[in-house]
Amino acid sequence: MKLNEKLALIQTKFKSKKSRYNSFGRYNFRSAEDILEATKPFLLELKVSVTINEELITADPFPIIKSIATLSDGDDAIHAEAIVGIDLDQKGMQMPQKFGSASSYGKKYSLGNLFLIDDTADSDATNAHGKASKSKNTLTSEKDPAFIKAVDYMKKGGKLENIKAKYNISKEIETKLTTL
Repeated sequence: MKLNEKLALIQTKFKSKKSRYNSFGRYNFRSAEDILEATKPFLLELKVSVTINEELITADPFPIIKSIATLSDGDDAIHAEAIVGIDLDQKGMQMPQKFGSASSYGKKYSLGNLFLIDDTADSDATNAHGKASKSKNTLTSEKDPAFIKAVDYMKKGGKLENIKAKYNISKEIETKLTTL
């Protein structure tokens, strides 16, 4: 079985419980550890491994890290990424906690991208945390980390209408995404 077939098998059979509870927002969510725990039954069965690496992309004007989840069979590898900024002004956290929180978030979403976990069903993505809902984000620049994610999504067969449901995009960006 080829690696992409093994990944497709994991993606279709994958189940991860939301074992964590956010008492502030009053919702359950899954962590990177929950996702990794749910992948373990597949590892020996399919003779694959999962790794996560992180890379500092920039430190100015604030740190941005890229989390890369990899599925490998020893010969081939498939990667998925997530990009996360670190809020240095976050109140109530020491500096290591700020980095650790961003790291955990990046790992969770890179794994979610690899295993096609629909984050829209996750309260972590939909909960307003007591704040009024905001309008969609705007995607107007190729330098925006969301643009890189959108390009990757489109290259993997994603649909433009799903991107447009999440972002307001300029005509220029829409053209670039449709001509990949």
